[in-house]
Amino acid sequence: MFEVIQLMTLIGIIASAAICLKSRDLLVSVILLCAMSLLLAAEFYILQAPDVAIAEATIGAGVATAVYVTAVDKTRRWENEKRD
Repeated sequence: MFEVIQLMTLIGIIASAAICLKSRDLLVSVILLCAMSLLLAAEFYILQAPDVAIAEATIGAGVATAVYVTAVDKTRRWENEKRD
């Protein structure tokens, strides 16, 4: 049973990373990166490394996502520049 859960988690990590790379919207990419980080934290927990999982969830999904969202918020979108 754990093998199936681990395989689904790994497929989710790979899928979210691939979709993140193909996305043209920066905010969608940041959300997918956060999802990938949470899935990676789940994978670490499955591999019996709860301390690494907590660190990944806190730093990877929490702090890094907040920094990325702030950076995306500070940028100007190219759609808005055409209207000016």
